[in-house]
Amino acid sequence: MTAHIGSATSRVDGRAKVTGAAKYAAEFTAPDLAFGVVVNSTIPKGRIISIDTSRALAVDGVIDVLTHANRVRMADKDDDYRDEVAPEDGSPYRPLYDDRVHFNFQPVALVVAEDEDTARFAATLVEVAYQAESFATDLHARREQAFKVDKPVKPRGDATKALAGAAVRHDADYGVPIEYHNPMELYASTVLWREGGKLVVYDKTQGVQNVQRYVCSVFQLKDDDVQVMSPFVGGAFGSGLRPQYQVVLAAMAALKLKRAVRVVLSRAQMYGLCYRPATIERLALGASEDGALAALTHEAIAMTSQHEAFSRNDIGWGDVLYTSDNSRATHRLARLDVPTPGDMRAPGAASGVYGLECAMDELAVALKMDPLELRLRCYSDRDQDKNLPFSSKRLRECYQQGAEAFGWSERNPEPRSMRDGRELVGWGMASGAWEALQMPFATRIVMTANGHVEVASATSDIGTGTYTIMAQVAADMLGVPLDSITVKLGDSTLPKTPVEGGSWTAASISHAIVNAAADIRAELLKIAQGMPESALEGLGTDEVTLADGAIVAIADRSRSVPMADVMRHGGMDRIEKERGSEFEDDDEHAHNTHSAIFAEVKVDEELGVIRVTRIVNAVAAGRILNTKTAASQIMGGVVWGIGMALHEEAMIDHRFGRIMNANIAEYHVPVNADVHDIQVIFVEEEDRIINKLGIKGVGEIGIVGVPAAIANAVYHATGRRVRDLPITLDKLVG
Repeated sequence: MTAHIGSATSRVDGRAKVTGAAKYAAEFTAPDLAFGVVVNSTIPKGRIISIDTSRALAVDGVIDVLTHANRVRMADKDDDYRDEVAPEDGSPYRPLYDDRVHFNFQPVALVVAEDEDTARFAATLVEVAYQAESFATDLHARREQAFKVDKPVKPRGDATKALAGAAVRHDADYGVPIEYHNPMELYASTVLWREGGKLVVYDKTQGVQNVQRYVCSVFQLKDDDVQVMSPFVGGAFGSGLRPQYQVVLAAMAALKLKRAVRVVLSRAQMYGLCYRPATIERLALGASEDGALAALTHEAIAMTSQHEAFSRNDIGWGDVLYTSDNSRATHRLARLDVPTPGDMRAPGAASGVYGLECAMDELAVALKMDPLELRLRCYSDRDQDKNLPFSSKRLRECYQQGAEAFGWSERNPEPRSMRDGRELVGWGMASGAWEALQMPFATRIVMTANGHVEVASATSDIGTGTYTIMAQVAADMLGVPLDSITVKLGDSTLPKTPVEGGSWTAASISHAIVNAAADIRAELLKIAQGMPESALEGLGTDEVTLADGAIVAIADRSRSVPMADVMRHGGMDRIEKERGSEFEDDDEHAHNTHSAIFAEVKVDEELGVIRVTRIVNAVAAGRILNTKTAASQIMGGVVWGIGMALHEEAMIDHRFGRIMNANIAEYHVPVNADVHDIQVIFVEEEDRIINKLGIKGVGEIGIVGVPAAIANAVYHATGRRVRDLPITLDKLVG
């Protein structure tokens, strides 16, 4: 039988997606389905004085208009609104809770009607009067009021003194603007009401059990009163880690009206949800003339809301990548009248590594040294902050293989020295790093006598290939064909898992499957050894495997017993086992993935138009479970990195505290014409320490370092350093 782990296996859910058989949150229906449309605030801060719903209620087909004044009972304690990934500091936002307005585009009412068009029209007739208050939405204007947050990055040595005494120094700010996820699937919830006030919720989310607990807490319901399902997700990448407000509003309306309600946010309303926070990354590097880092300081100043303190690790990546005896890192937050930021692909790292890797490039220029050579001279075999060796780190090999594939040795180091007709050619590179995380996941495997297997877990597949990974691992562990496996996920009643994020799902769920399969193998072996003249007599569970529908002795493949015969002998029509992923605590190593990115840009010398014509991304991420889906993840991260470098920026008019480009016509993202040659290299990396299968995960690492590599290439092409993303043509020619 073909081994599936490590192969380029096509998605098992692919046919369902391309034929329309896969159903998303807004596609589930019910005979009594009503439709809700959100009315949003038009001020960033203040109080609602009155809401006149009379004109909306007069429209034929309108059922009700929900506001803070007539909603169903909701919890009044912060902890009842705190979800699995909520910041510990602050009060989570409560939709339609009271008359307070915390940010522009906040939901202030929900119009419910018999059809969506009627609800949408009636929503325009709701009149809201406000008492506006002074507000702040500009990070730079609040920079000096930012407060320090506790981040576990310990200072080493005396960075200030070492920096002052360094032979070569570099000190600069790097800016990352607000960025939005813009998944293809809009945020939507379809809530079915059942007799007795029970709810079945179809929600776009990265964690059905997180949403289930949240809805139960908010509306004071029992656990078995709410079931949340999300079998397919049309992209999320952090935006679905926390329950979004539409699920609360849909559940609220369903409970009040005692009927099914669907709420789908518009594309513009998606810009009132979570986002990558704008940050100012201040880097100061000092080095000796031979390139050894004498000092490294990194200060991040990020935005957060007035009601929660959200932050991620922007500042610790220098300690993962480079060695320096003198280091200092601080993280500060500025409170603004905006929604709470959230996780967005490689949160913290995408922003922090951008600043770090651009600063390293500028230091290399000051040293008149090849940027790759500088990184090799500063290379660290230990996590400097934790003072631990890595369980594995093949970043040197990433540099070597990536540079060779790209042709880096042919680079002329002088800016503006390489051309292709009227275009300036630039080559830049950067390093990347992410955490190799693993979490407690549970799975249930049911094997039937006819050889069919069902693998079930509450985890989500947000488009990353979880269905396929689960099927691959189960097929290899149980010795059955891939098409004999059914995967069930995205249901809160299934075995317990955390939200899907952080690149931890593949490693975590795979080990739960391995453990459950081992229990099935042990039970089958026990029954088989009770059969007359058993071929497996005297063998232990570690001496047999399941392959080709049989239990087989590893040392002697001729000793085997068909699994169907074993189950028949045991009088069983099915075997069911549920297990969790069990990982040994490892306090002696740091666990990370690493990458090296090489980028080529071509810049029109007169117009300043930038094209990213080539990118090579060499990644060391342990054992790769599926080379096809993993490469797609890295390519997707690279495309997002192109967007981060050249396109993406939410623009707030600070006079009104409102995003002015809340649509994908004016909020630019990469399209086909922006994406050219992307080569993904998986550097072979065996890690026998991190877990049994040596898996690290690849979802986040693909974007880390890509914006910096592109920015460094733009400098090499033009001789002009743009430090505030995105790098647009006006910044080059202005």
